[in-house]
Amino acid sequence: MRIGWFLALLLCGCSSGPAIPPGGIVSANPCIDAVLAEIAAPGQIAAVSAFSHDADSASAPLAWALKHPAVGITAEEIIAARPRLLLTGNLASAGTNAALNKAGVKMVTFGVPATIQESLLQVRQLSQAIGRVAAGEALVERIENSLNRSDRPSSKISALIWQGGGFVAGKGTLQDELLARAGFSNASETYGLKQWEQLPLETVIRKPPAVIFMASSADGDEARTLAMRKRMIARLGGKTRIVSFPDKLLFCGGPTIIDVMRVLKSPPSRLREGPGVGIAPSAPLVISGPPLTPPAGGRGI
Repeated sequence: MRIGWFLALLLCGCSSGPAIPPGGIVSANPCIDAVLAEIAAPGQIAAVSAFSHDADSASAPLAWALKHPAVGITAEEIIAARPRLLLTGNLASAGTNAALNKAGVKMVTFGVPATIQESLLQVRQLSQAIGRVAAGEALVERIENSLNRSDRPSSKISALIWQGGGFVAGKGTLQDELLARAGFSNASETYGLKQWEQLPLETVIRKPPAVIFMASSADGDEARTLAMRKRMIARLGGKTRIVSFPDKLLFCGGPTIIDVMRVLKSPPSRLREGPGVGIAPSAPLVISGPPLTPPAGGRGI
């Protein structure tokens, strides 16, 4: 997960909108919101993460999230909400947690699942925490059904999940596991990448995978970088397919897995095995635009 997403939420110190009814269940984590949207009973959730009100990044359905007041992650705002239960991530500052504990706020903390099994376990733990075990099991079943292997007979079709900033989902990530379930071989290993590392455009052009999953739109400097990617990949003459894959599909596990698998299984089954054929330019490739800045670390909230 990109650190920009993490920092954006950290900077969201307060929220606006309707007052939060006291004595309810409050979520300060957008990934938890995505699960709650599927399993919570109507009226059970008093507030959701302020980040879930952002259409470009919300993992929970926006229409569902907007029905609930939003809360930031400062201790002051959470205490003012007077929740009977706070559902939160495990990266809150020690000072915030100390203040919440001192105020007697009951918390259940969840990490960022790195595997399919960890994600399913988290759904079950969350459903137990809010007393919605049956709904949690129904969601687990839906996720497991989405993971049924595609009709591709092998995992020899090379593919890449290439997110904003040039970062690639490498081995050891949830996305790597999902690629395999969809019948792909993660091309990141071809480039010697680990987990979340940057992959230069010129490297992809010279040794492209058969499929690239990447965002179809972006803002600011990232829009220029994305346009450059598309122009250069177009020079491959259709040997590499580009499939739209919004960056927000990388933020969470849980029900997001269902959406990810829908995208990963979308390309036609008759794809060429192995990598694509790259360009052998007569002159060195020149990639214009601002330099890419790697994340400082972290994968989510």
